[in-house]
Amino acid sequence: MGGDHGPEVVIPGAAMALQRHPQMRFVIYGDAAQVEPLLDAHPALKAASAFTHTDVSIKMDEKPSQALRLGRYKSSMWRAIQAVRDDEADACLSAGNTGALMAMSMFCLKTMPQVERPAIAAIWPTVRGESIVLDVGASIGADASHYVNLAVLGAAMARIVFDMERPGVGLLNVGREEIKGIEAVKEAGRTLREAKLPNLDYRGFVEGDDIGKGAVDVVVTEGFTGNIALKTAEGTAKQIGAYLRSAMGRTWRAKLGYLLAKPAFDALRAKMDPSRSNGGVFLGLEGVVIKSHGGADVKGFAAAIDIAYDMAHYQLMRTIRDMLDETPIATAS
Repeated sequence: MGGDHGPEVVIPGAAMALQRHPQMRFVIYGDAAQVEPLLDAHPALKAASAFTHTDVSIKMDEKPSQALRLGRYKSSMWRAIQAVRDDEADACLSAGNTGALMAMSMFCLKTMPQVERPAIAAIWPTVRGESIVLDVGASIGADASHYVNLAVLGAAMARIVFDMERPGVGLLNVGREEIKGIEAVKEAGRTLREAKLPNLDYRGFVEGDDIGKGAVDVVVTEGFTGNIALKTAEGTAKQIGAYLRSAMGRTWRAKLGYLLAKPAFDALRAKMDPSRSNGGVFLGLEGVVIKSHGGADVKGFAAAIDIAYDMAHYQLMRTIRDMLDETPIATAS
């Protein structure tokens, strides 16, 4: 029921994802008056779904505390998370209020014993392919232990998404030299370097411009910095697009040049299309929860379902538990 478009994107997106994963089944919660006509229009999805009407849906502008007070136990968002807790679903996906989704997920699913706070991990397009960046907004600030846990959580996700044994991990910092940065980042770097974890290749510090270069498979930072980096990258992409549209329509020669270069522009547009990498993964919870971008279209929401499917099918939770069990605890020196 959440996001900019609600069921009008969610239901067709699920139908599209079902075509790619015919073995998938859906447990859908929402307002029957809005959802059931859309399900009727997609008979294959309807046959693969169990729908439950809920009277309450969380508004996009509600504070997490309001959402918990008004929607606990009875909202569509809560019921979807609860389905994961009760083993009725393998993953929860929502395009709704991010703060409410995180608060409800923490309250309903709880965090893993070794994890103090969960994180949101995003798949980030780079010149080399894709990387994972976390945290992009779950919580502000971090100590050394939290940075180390973020590195392990991100590497566990990268092993599934990128199908690699030892993802390269870097800590986002103001410089690559070991003497630079705040003490928590430096201590986390020392811990990861000395641990020599078998399923994680720690590459040291990376800077902001290394994210787009794809210098590492996993970029680790805390939520305040990560969210600013994410929003800056999205804004820059829109800015470049606006510049190109303006320049290409300025003269007849520019318009002719655009027509000749259209295949290259189409390839660039596809590379920068946010729907290709839609779906932030909540890591560190006792269950799989995925947050779709609120403005995602049908194709974008289907992409988020693909991520949810991969996280469940390739057993993200087991991978995280195994890697956390062999991770040392960072202590401030």
